[in-house]
Amino acid sequence: MPRNTKLSRLLDTGANLTVDGALATELEAHGCNLDDPLWSAKVLLEQPQLIKSVHHEYFRAGAAVAITASYQATPLGFARRGIGEEEALKLVAASVRLADEARREYLAENPDAGPLLVAGSVGPYGAYLADGSEYRGDYSLSRNGFLDFHRPRIAALVEAGADLLACETLPSLPEAEALLALMNEFDVEAWLSFTLRDGGHISDGTPLAQVAKLCGTQPLAVAIGVNCVPLELVSPALDALGKATHMPLIAYPNSGERYDAVTKTWGPAASGASTAVPGSRQPASLAEGAAVWRELGARLVGGCCRTTPESIAAVARLSEIP
Repeated sequence: MPRNTKLSRLLDTGANLTVDGALATELEAHGCNLDDPLWSAKVLLEQPQLIKSVHHEYFRAGAAVAITASYQATPLGFARRGIGEEEALKLVAASVRLADEARREYLAENPDAGPLLVAGSVGPYGAYLADGSEYRGDYSLSRNGFLDFHRPRIAALVEAGADLLACETLPSLPEAEALLALMNEFDVEAWLSFTLRDGGHISDGTPLAQVAKLCGTQPLAVAIGVNCVPLELVSPALDALGKATHMPLIAYPNSGERYDAVTKTWGPAASGASTAVPGSRQPASLAEGAAVWRELGARLVGGCCRTTPESIAAVARLSEIP
């Protein structure tokens, strides 16, 4: 049995959980300059207590799951700054400690808040490359290459006490296969969430049905879904996943604006109907979408880029409705 089954046990009770929102957006709102290959991991070096403060804001907004600031925190990434592997992994572990401290402080103030989880963020190899390839899936590593890249960070997250792993923003099937193997190696539950080419395929072109079949073979994969995607792609993707698996689904898309991975800028949202789910249209907000996504099987709903504690508070209120 896994050393920690908090997420699966909560889902087995029928709970619908609210995941937190964008960490980087809030850090920028507090004055951080994240124009850096390390992105939010840069703040682990410079202002770690600010990360804890943002986690606390999301718990206060109603989030039941905090995702750590380790998305772009890898030994290879920190090595570019002249930081050795030992120190890099201490920073990864610190991301768990900061989220846990925020949780403990929030529960001390709100003892009836219910179970709160810390999910250790495992970003893809494309996040380390910092060239937008996590939205294309056009990089290639051998299986051992993926294992060697992800293993040290996962070991640090598990050793630091993360309740589960958030294997997120994944664009490729081979990378997902390696992460499933590492989940088994470290005996840790995780969700896997993917970026999308369209409503039926992840970024490297693999059909969502095939991804669901793969994840369904690993009992430690507790949920599957999408993140860091446009609002209008969530319903088609959940519809496709729901037809292929009985696993709990997860969705934490962007706010609705469009991201240009080349210029690293945000633009206006697209509009219009989605062709994958007849009659569906792009929701106007995260909360509006959440009501639909719950109906499509999303047991965990939160936000990714450009979402805020206010966005998550609106989602959390929906989760309280019987």
